[in-house]
Amino acid sequence: MGKTVRIGRSEADGSKNTQWGITAQTGVLTDVLLGKPDHFEWTKLNAISDVAQENQERMGYVFDKQKAMKQHRQMVDIYETNGVRCHFVDADEGLKASVFTRDSSFMTPWGAVIASIQTPPRRRDYAVVSEFYRKAGIPIWKWVTAGHFEGGDFVILKPGVALLGYSGSRSTKEGAEQVARWMKEMGWEAYIVPIPHQFVHMDAVVVMLEKGLALICEDALPPYALEFIKEKHGIRSIKVEYADCVQLGGNLVSLGDKRVLSMAHNLTVNARLKNEGFEVFAVDYDMFALGGGGVHCSCHELRRLPE
Repeated sequence: MGKTVRIGRSEADGSKNTQWGITAQTGVLTDVLLGKPDHFEWTKLNAISDVAQENQERMGYVFDKQKAMKQHRQMVDIYETNGVRCHFVDADEGLKASVFTRDSSFMTPWGAVIASIQTPPRRRDYAVVSEFYRKAGIPIWKWVTAGHFEGGDFVILKPGVALLGYSGSRSTKEGAEQVARWMKEMGWEAYIVPIPHQFVHMDAVVVMLEKGLALICEDALPPYALEFIKEKHGIRSIKVEYADCVQLGGNLVSLGDKRVLSMAHNLTVNARLKNEGFEVFAVDYDMFALGGGGVHCSCHELRRLPE
């Protein structure tokens, strides 16, 4: 338990011995899976995108494809500047939101899990992400087949402990229970918690920053979940307010070594991170955030170095 598996070859560096898989969502990030924004456009994806799109006229929100492409490129540049190898699922004209790769799969110590996405525009994202793993030579460990479960609801608090969420409108209880059974069969503790649908996924509520420290929107979790995270497993928290949380304020990526990828509009959260000694790389990302996903939604870690 807790060891990554040798299951592939990095197309980026040519290494024959790349250790694919993760045991934690902290530690130095070396390889990340992203989507290509070629066909991205705003569509009805979740509570966040729905509210933004219903307020387009009053708030002056306008989708700008060229701006979106530029923002995504800037995000990729931050990864590459920090030594992270970027891998991409292929763009497909029928999959307008496959750029949000957090949801279509998630990585474990035993290989990738292909998720089952509930929202209609994304139900076939499995096609491009499973093809990526096939081409990259990274084994697929499991496929979600019970109900629905999406990668944004899979949070590793620390090696051996996973927090699984479900809102019903995206991941479902049946899907979360299936994933929890798999984790328990491998000797992990898997704790399932329902979340209100306006938060969409658990990764908008709890994001690990480094060993023993997480961003947490406490308003989104029942008391027993906070007790599990903070008291049972000793995770210290940086608070994210409700108003920031529903605008993806906690949806950021730990790069390891006290470095964080965040979004420019996360003013309060970014300031708190800097006060905690983190180096914050903030990208303008409103074209995607208004479309329902932040920088954490836009990636999935393929490999991290253990802390």
